[in-house]
Amino acid sequence: MKRLLKYLAGYKKETVLAPLFKLLEAGFELLVPLVMASIIDRGIANRDMGHIGRMGACLLALAAVGLAASITAQYFAARAAVGFSAKLRQALFDHIQGLSFTSMDKAGTSTMITRMTSDINQVQSGINMVLRLFLRSPVIVFGSMIMAFTIDVKSAWIFVVAIPLLAIVVFGIMVWTMPLYKKVQAGLDRVLGLTRENLTGVRVIRAFHREREEEARFREDTGALAASQIFVGKISAVMNPVTYVIVNGAVIALIYTGAVQVNIGALSQGEVVAIINYMSQILVELVKLANLIITITKALACADRVANVFEITDPGSPEAVPESREEASKGIGAPFLEFDHVSLTYEGAGDETLHDIHFKVERGETVGIIGGTGSGKTSLVNLIPGFYPVTEGAVRLEGRDIRRIPEAELRGRIGVVPQKAVLFKGTIRGNLQWGRPDATEEEMWRALELAQAAEIVEGKEGALDAEVAQNGRNLSGGQRQRLTIARALVRRPEILILDDSASALDYATDAKLRAALRGIEGETTTFIVSQRASTIRHADKILVLEDGRAAGIGTHEELLAGCEVYQEIYYSQYPQERPGSAKAQAAEGGVGNGGR
Repeated sequence: MKRLLKYLAGYKKETVLAPLFKLLEAGFELLVPLVMASIIDRGIANRDMGHIGRMGACLLALAAVGLAASITAQYFAARAAVGFSAKLRQALFDHIQGLSFTSMDKAGTSTMITRMTSDINQVQSGINMVLRLFLRSPVIVFGSMIMAFTIDVKSAWIFVVAIPLLAIVVFGIMVWTMPLYKKVQAGLDRVLGLTRENLTGVRVIRAFHREREEEARFREDTGALAASQIFVGKISAVMNPVTYVIVNGAVIALIYTGAVQVNIGALSQGEVVAIINYMSQILVELVKLANLIITITKALACADRVANVFEITDPGSPEAVPESREEASKGIGAPFLEFDHVSLTYEGAGDETLHDIHFKVERGETVGIIGGTGSGKTSLVNLIPGFYPVTEGAVRLEGRDIRRIPEAELRGRIGVVPQKAVLFKGTIRGNLQWGRPDATEEEMWRALELAQAAEIVEGKEGALDAEVAQNGRNLSGGQRQRLTIARALVRRPEILILDDSASALDYATDAKLRAALRGIEGETTTFIVSQRASTIRHADKILVLEDGRAAGIGTHEELLAGCEVYQEIYYSQYPQERPGSAKAQAAEGGVGNGGR
């Protein structure tokens, strides 16, 4: 929790005034039993109606001032707690946005969502309750004991015995339940992860008729969460009856002691009532304190989980490290982009995903990347923007290791179209401006034309201002892919990465897109990842991957002549061109394609 208190720095005034006004309210509350004792001993005993009226007005004044102080304290406490949670949530979001893919994969999406929502809400409630009650309750408890000593020392010793017993119960349960609340929040993570998975894959679940199995999984996880919550709830619930037993036992002892003292004339009836009222105040405050302790325990457990996210670091992420003169001189005459014997092993994985990849790319070239499923195509292109750190070798841009290029500079030169087309809720214009916020309407239309998406936008009501649903659900798969390509093209990147981003397009649209990309003005270096040989056959060079290794690199003709892996891929898609096939023999014999 200490690590998060810096987000309260802007609310020093509120964090001081809230408890001060609560202490003011507590002070007035401690005077109430004395006023009641005066009413009994002087007003009722002497039948002095004037005194009863004056003391009654005093009670009303104490109530009014106490209410005003309580409302003021609540205002300042709420202002500090809500402001704290807003700053903390923003800082946590900014930190998560800066994490590498490795850290995000390791932490998990569901737990990040829980910590940004449920956990921070619990911490906010804890801050609010602490500012309001954490000082007030102890002041009432110990203040009541002190006030009891001013009335009768012998009776007050009952307070001295009761209060430590109550403290042992309250703080013992707090220490016991704190780790259990952490376990409950971890269970909530699992339930949220399962819920997210089921909602995302609802079509697959229904297609395979797995509703019953998923319902059973959900019941099992929610049942385990409920069992954990019930268990810790039972422990926390013990606090109230135990405190009631201790306090009511003390009240019985006070009544007995008070009766003896009244009989011998050492105490008046009003003073006995005042002492019992002070014990009743302690009872009420300890009930509040018990609930406060439960809230604080939850808040501390959640604060620890939130603080753990801030401890996640990315030692391998791109950082702006000063370059030496020797390193800077390497950029002179160096290739535009170079994979220098690169290997990649994902954190927690046993085997290498990429092994000893070495090739060079000149500015303006188009590089096709092809290979079987799981061969490492996406992993390879993810190294260029520094999404994952290489484990061996280096990726160099104009002779500079990308780990030494500031992240904003590096990614500002790259346009990425990911494997899964992702659009955000808003408008088409807003989504395109993710590529470049200051893009003109003319530049947006140019990008849409290159991406073969202009007809999509023209057919929408509002054109560029047409609404896009969350995740682009009101668009087809092909439409989403073309709009994500346009989004990358708007920024006019030096390096354009198309990660199997035309898989939902028909062959005719795919061909038009490739032709348009070849006609882009300037020297854009393009990486095209695809399963289709037709998509990458006209690239300046093609990299063939097999099990994370480079099986071959060259032009389409060179690979077709000397790379077995590429031959297998190509001829599996175009069997009619395989040597020895009827069509190939007819072509060699000079017979046209239309002959039979």
